[in-house]
Amino acid sequence: MSDTQYLQWPFFEERHRSLALELDAWAAQHVPHHHGPDVDAECKSLVRKLGQGGWLEHAVGDTIDTRAICLIRETLARHSGLADFAFAMQGLGSGAISLAGTPEQRERYLPRVMRGEAISAFALSEPEAGSDVAAMQCSAQVEGDHVVLNGEKTWISNGGIADFYVVFARTGEAPGARGISAFIVEADAPGFEIAERINVIAPHPLARLRFSNCRIPLSQRVGAAGEGFKVAMRTLDVFRTSVAAASLGFARCALDAAMQRATSRKMFNQTLADFQLTQAKLAQMALTIDSSALLIYRAAWQRDQGGNVTREAAMAKLAATEGAQQVIDAAVQMFGGLGVVSEQTVERLYREIRALRIYEGATEVQQLIIAREMLKQHAAQQ
Repeated sequence: MSDTQYLQWPFFEERHRSLALELDAWAAQHVPHHHGPDVDAECKSLVRKLGQGGWLEHAVGDTIDTRAICLIRETLARHSGLADFAFAMQGLGSGAISLAGTPEQRERYLPRVMRGEAISAFALSEPEAGSDVAAMQCSAQVEGDHVVLNGEKTWISNGGIADFYVVFARTGEAPGARGISAFIVEADAPGFEIAERINVIAPHPLARLRFSNCRIPLSQRVGAAGEGFKVAMRTLDVFRTSVAAASLGFARCALDAAMQRATSRKMFNQTLADFQLTQAKLAQMALTIDSSALLIYRAAWQRDQGGNVTREAAMAKLAATEGAQQVIDAAVQMFGGLGVVSEQTVERLYREIRALRIYEGATEVQQLIIAREMLKQHAAQQ
């Protein structure tokens, strides 16, 4: 494991410190650093391993320990971006059920997700409704004791391999975000199909979904009618900070690689690390990482204390994802030509970090959230 001094920060309890160290040792034995061409199969395998190892218990269920989720994502991301993805999507995909599901829904889905026997997905985004969730067009029409879904979702992680999807659709109880409800749709539901598999620079299961008169029992609704937006935001509030933690794991991995490169690369009768320019770059990388970690674990600790973390989570995601991009770019530069060779560690990290600056709220959206919260607080103090 790389630098562990941060585990002594007062944000953590002893159980968190033990968790991070135990997972790091487990991942070294069970998580491959590189994946082959069949990403679907490898993702399914990682979900099973994480379930059998007991790690998914931290992402699913009644009690969400945000610090534990962040430590797990940070640790897994240092070992494998796909392993981090597999863990996070089990939590995000079933998060709405954990937070707002009926006892019957929770009993039916959560134990299987926790054991790695069922794969979940979170279906919120649409072709014309990404950051602007209120622009959602996918509809759900109640017909007696059933509901009929029509429309599309896109950029859906685990799309194509999930056993069930939590789908957010417009039910029309009120305009905008107040007229959205959430539903559990099984992968084999009539009228549901995978319209397109999407290939991205850091391969993972991703798809566009289509619903054509997809008829499901009304009992598959998660939470009350018209409460879907609130359910979605509550779910994202849990996992947004953990996106920052994953980016922190990528950044730590890049710094470790850069340190190894700098101290071993011979140049002009000395090592790369002997140059003051290199030392300044390494110092900036370390500063960026520690600054991000402080923001991340402040937000995680505050949420675990029951506090509102809308502003803090947005700050953590913005700083950590943007900072990790800078750290990884610096590492690639330090590797020179080798840094852009396919499947080199820093090249892989360069591809993996980019999407984190976009999903679960792009950097620009986080800026708006932070400013909005600041203005709200200012107005309340007047």
